[in-house]
Amino acid sequence: MHTVDMTDSLSINEVVRRTGLTSRTLRFYETKGLVAPLRTASGRWIFGARELSRLHQISVLKSAGLSLSQMQRLFAGHSVDMSAMLNAQLKMLDEEAAQIERARHVIRFAMARLDGGDQITAETFCSLIESGQRMMNQEPKAWQAVTERYFSPDEKAKWATAWQLIDADFDAQSYDAQWKSLGGRIMAAMPMEPESETAQAFVDEWFELLKPFSAVSTPDMWLSSMKMYDEMDQWTGEGAPDPGFDKSVWDFMKRATAARMMHGGALPGFEAQKKGRLK
Repeated sequence: MHTVDMTDSLSINEVVRRTGLTSRTLRFYETKGLVAPLRTASGRWIFGARELSRLHQISVLKSAGLSLSQMQRLFAGHSVDMSAMLNAQLKMLDEEAAQIERARHVIRFAMARLDGGDQITAETFCSLIESGQRMMNQEPKAWQAVTERYFSPDEKAKWATAWQLIDADFDAQSYDAQWKSLGGRIMAAMPMEPESETAQAFVDEWFELLKPFSAVSTPDMWLSSMKMYDEMDQWTGEGAPDPGFDKSVWDFMKRATAARMMHGGALPGFEAQKKGRLK
């Protein structure tokens, strides 16, 4: 280190106050060769403009996730494959972000159970963590991209909670196949009058299939679902999830359901019949 007498530079205590770094951190940076503070004639450390600029650079690079060893190479002027380093860094940050989002999902899932009146002990919390992780992992990526547009994280956690109340023997693959069969038969029968016997038979079958959801879902969850399917033409296409029916079938079933409601008809498994909710 250079020995110099400077009266217009900052002492280590002043740098600590201005930067929020600890004196221990500053000394650690010095041992790693990241900063080279000057010394007064009496041996005190002082930080001039160059050292303060370097501390700012360290802070910026640290915020981007670079390690101290990577910073050392950059500051030393060694040859660095910046593209490879930044791509590796981005991959690591993406993995960390995914891990954080998983943790956030689990916490929201547990909070939704608390809101429902459950008592959470250490044992039950561990069980909820495992259940929440399973629910998030089981949702196909194609559906994740859509549901994230229409449901808040808290709403998705409530959906996950609701799924825990559905029969353990529920077969999702068979359920999807039933929707595809129903959607195909409705499409083949169109056009038809919403009030017709055929259309109303489809309404009965439609709401029978909805029973697992109507049994556990809140009004807000249904409203969000309605909006999602009302806009399904915006998320259908290559790579999009297949609900088993297209927008024309959805629109027709809304009209057929409205016709049922206008005549005071009941909807299978549906308590709030006057809402005319659909899948």
